[in-house]
Amino acid sequence: MIPHRRAALGEMSLSRRRLLGLGLGAAAATGLSACSGANAAGGDGSEIVVAIVSNPQMQDAISLMSDFRAQHPGVNVRFVSLPENEARAKITASVATGGGEFDVVMISNYETPMWAENGWITDLVPFMDRTPGYDRQDFIPSIREALTVGEGQYSVPFYGESSFLVYRQDLFDEAGLSMPAQPTWDQIREFAAQLHDPGNNFSGICLRGLAGWGENLAPLNTVINTYGGRWFDMDWRPRLDSPEVHAAVSDYVSLVREHGQPGAATSGYGDCLTRFAQGNAAMWYDATAMVSSIEDPASSTVVGSTNYALAPVKETEAAGWLYTWALAIPETSRNKQAAWDFIAWMTNKEYMRLVGEEIGWERLPPGSRQSTYEIPEYAEIAERYAEPTLTAMGQAGQDTSMVQPVPYPGLQFVGIPEFQDLGTRVGQQVSAAIAGQQSVEDALAQAQIFATSVARTYTEGRA
Repeated sequence: MIPHRRAALGEMSLSRRRLLGLGLGAAAATGLSACSGANAAGGDGSEIVVAIVSNPQMQDAISLMSDFRAQHPGVNVRFVSLPENEARAKITASVATGGGEFDVVMISNYETPMWAENGWITDLVPFMDRTPGYDRQDFIPSIREALTVGEGQYSVPFYGESSFLVYRQDLFDEAGLSMPAQPTWDQIREFAAQLHDPGNNFSGICLRGLAGWGENLAPLNTVINTYGGRWFDMDWRPRLDSPEVHAAVSDYVSLVREHGQPGAATSGYGDCLTRFAQGNAAMWYDATAMVSSIEDPASSTVVGSTNYALAPVKETEAAGWLYTWALAIPETSRNKQAAWDFIAWMTNKEYMRLVGEEIGWERLPPGSRQSTYEIPEYAEIAERYAEPTLTAMGQAGQDTSMVQPVPYPGLQFVGIPEFQDLGTRVGQQVSAAIAGQQSVEDALAQAQIFATSVARTYTEGRA
């Protein structure tokens, strides 16, 4: 197994001063005042404020709130729903500075271990253990472990994901093409070139280009990994100017420029989802959670025409990521029981059946509970993508998806506090290369400078 430092979290505590140094202090002072004073005393008549990322699965939860209110009539829930990049900045700033604006926050396996070590979020094991039927052992093991620190679990998954490739099986059949169960990036380029048809607004592939550590760097980092690249070596020396990283980024940029979607430099997850679902792309490499929308007849025109393959590889046996949107309770919340009541409602087994019966079985939040894949109605709908989803999640790890050892956890992210800022700045350089505003060489030269600055935090004081 490739060694890594489990974030050496004790060394990475993100103090308030350090937070301000990362440029998040401004977010703490803006955009959150509307939530101030929302934390009334617990019990009947309490109000909780829930900060979530505005994506389809979370919007489904909001639409089902009448079920929660029927079970908990004394709890009023107020949502703060924001786009991903904005949500990350505001939630981080609020929790890190002890602002107390939120009772429930949506975070991931990137934040959870660091925030738990810093004492910013609450251990949820006691709440889970005294909630009848909640069954925390039912969570997919790799996801549960990613949210666990010591004996405590500090957030619970709403949905989990790895990454894989969705493609138009009907168009592959028409063109006489055969997609391997696990393609290489060289094969993906060949397929994209054959199916690309810009004259008819049809792209051979869709890949994220929108700048952001959680946007274009999510898929790109898995490409860097499987090409043998890494952000830092075991001595925390930056390696973004290495030949392996250069090859990975060059191939990604040229692929999306030559055979990708129009305006790729500003295309994020949502844009690619819309483009593929509306029949304007032959392939899309991204999060396995895409299936909730791609296979929804209400929003997708390609239902029944798709198939799925594992993440493309170069030098490794696997290449996917491991990620979960999860719910946590800040230590500053004065309504922890009411906050837990909401979390338990949104993440228990009964919620899955509620979504299926009220919205549609294809809309179930995937990748969180093993029992979800045992629901007959869902198993039937998920026949083509359940196995690749679970396989991708099961094999996602540094030992299978990286060539060289690294001192940090993470696959599509670098598990250090500075990565929110560092990753976004590097993502901006890559986005500029996709837009044709600079070369990949210049983008990576600047990225290396950014990473060198961060590396000093982990090398200062060493003999």
